[in-house]
Amino acid sequence: MYIDTHAHLNLEPFCKDPEPYIERAVRAGVRRIIVPGIDLQTSEKAIELADMFEPVYAAVGIHPQDSGKAEKGYLKHIESFLQHPKVLAIGEVGMDHFRDYAPRDRQLRVFREQAELARAYDRPLIVHNRAADEDTFSVLDETDHFRAQFHCYGSDAAFASRVLERGAYISFTGVITFSAKAAEILKGIPLDRVMTETDCPWMAPVPYRGKQNEPAYVVEVLRAYARIYDKTPEETSE
Repeated sequence: MYIDTHAHLNLEPFCKDPEPYIERAVRAGVRRIIVPGIDLQTSEKAIELADMFEPVYAAVGIHPQDSGKAEKGYLKHIESFLQHPKVLAIGEVGMDHFRDYAPRDRQLRVFREQAELARAYDRPLIVHNRAADEDTFSVLDETDHFRAQFHCYGSDAAFASRVLERGAYISFTGVITFSAKAAEILKGIPLDRVMTETDCPWMAPVPYRGKQNEPAYVVEVLRAYARIYDKTPEETSE
C-alpha cells in the first residue's frame, strides 16, 4: 500500500479541483493521502477534503512561516479540529530559520504551544525543520513529545540519529530520487522508521523533476527507497 503522508491538496493548484489528482493517485496504488494545514483556513480545507474523499485524511496546524499571523485563540480552533475522526496529526508545524518569515521567538512559542497540544491529545506532529535543528529539537525535548514525523528531511545524518533515538520518524520527498546525500542518510535509517511523501505541488521526483508534483508520484519515492534498501517495492511498502 502506497501512502503520501504530505500532500498540499488544500493549496493552489489543487484546491479548486482536487478530484483528478486523487483519482490518479488511487489508480497508481496510493491508498491514503494526508493533507496538512499551514494555517486555520487551510486546516479547515484539509478536513473538508477528508470529508469529501475516502482516501484523504487531514492534519491541522500553523506552519512556522505563518506563525506571525496566529491570532489569540488559534489553539482553541486547532483543538476543536482534533475532534474530527479523520484528523490524524497536528501539522505542518515547526521552525524555519532559512527565510524567517516570522520572528523566531514567535515561531518558538507557536510551535511549543502546538507540541504541548499534541502531547495532551497523544497526536503525532508533522514537523517542518529548515535550518533550525537545535530550536526544533529543544521544543520537542521540552515538551517531551518526539511522536513526530520530520517531513521533507534536509538535515544531516547526525541529527537524524538524534531524533530517531527519541522515537521520531523521517520522510523524504522526491529529492531522494536524485540526491546522493539524501540517499546516504536514508541508508542509515531503519526501514521501519521512514515514511513516504511528495510535499506536492513541490519536490517532484525523477522522472517528473521540474514539473508540478502530485500524490501519484509518491510511487517513485517508494521505488527509490526500495533501490536504496535493496528491496522490492512490495517489501518496502510493508
